[in-house]
Amino acid sequence: MSLLDRIQKDMTDAMKQKAEARLGALRMMKAALKKFEIDSMKPLEEASEMQVLNTLVKQRRDSIDMFRKGGRPELAEKEEAELKLIESYLPSAPTDEELAAAIEAAMAETGVTSLKQMGVVMKAVQAKLAGKRVDGKALSEKVRSKLS
Repeated sequence: MSLLDRIQKDMTDAMKQKAEARLGALRMMKAALKKFEIDSMKPLEEASEMQVLNTLVKQRRDSIDMFRKGGRPELAEKEEAELKLIESYLPSAPTDEELAAAIEAAMAETGVTSLKQMGVVMKAVQAKLAGKRVDGKALSEKVRSKLS
């Protein structure tokens, strides 16, 4: 079952349960996926679906940050609920141990010891964690702390 089919089925369930917030978030996800499919003029592949969902996750995190700074906790909570829903469709995130092991292995493989070559380590770590949902900002901070 494709991701769009899963979302459509979940939308039907949300309509039946009269879960307006969930339905709105599912519609937003479906619209983003359809827009990407139309813009690229080819059917969605799993990698492009994950890319679209990761973009939505990043947008939600930025919005939550802004709403908290702006003193709008009710809007931040709405965004957090959407974030949880979107993340439920993504593959699991690596544990801290898996992340640390991948960073160590990538550093050993590449032989990088300076902060100037951090990009090489980042690429190697992301390749090792393919199929997992990796937050680039958090990964960058961990790699930076290991290299400095």
